[in-house]
Amino acid sequence: MDVHAATSSAGCTVSVSGEVDSATAPGLRGCLLEVLARPGTTTVEVDLRGVTFLDSAGLSALATAHRSALASGRDLRMRCGTTRAVARPLRITGLWDVFTIID
Repeated sequence: MDVHAATSSAGCTVSVSGEVDSATAPGLRGCLLEVLARPGTTTVEVDLRGVTFLDSAGLSALATAHRSALASGRDLRMRCGTTRAVARPLRITGLWDVFTIID
């Protein structure tokens, strides 16, 4: 898995690519929580279009970031594209309707 965070005047974008599984999900969780804790950050977009595999550990990392964003009054948005590897697990678990999906 590869994770990159880029900050702009509109907020922060965290781009994720590769497999998000039990071995890599802790790194994603840590990155998202760190970005959400930055002073002045109000909007964080997670770009998951490059993700090729997403398991329950990855879903848990995204859910943890979602709860953190809600608790701190920040806006967490997810860009999934048409990637079945991401959209399918989000839909099956019902998280598609919980998260703010922007595409």
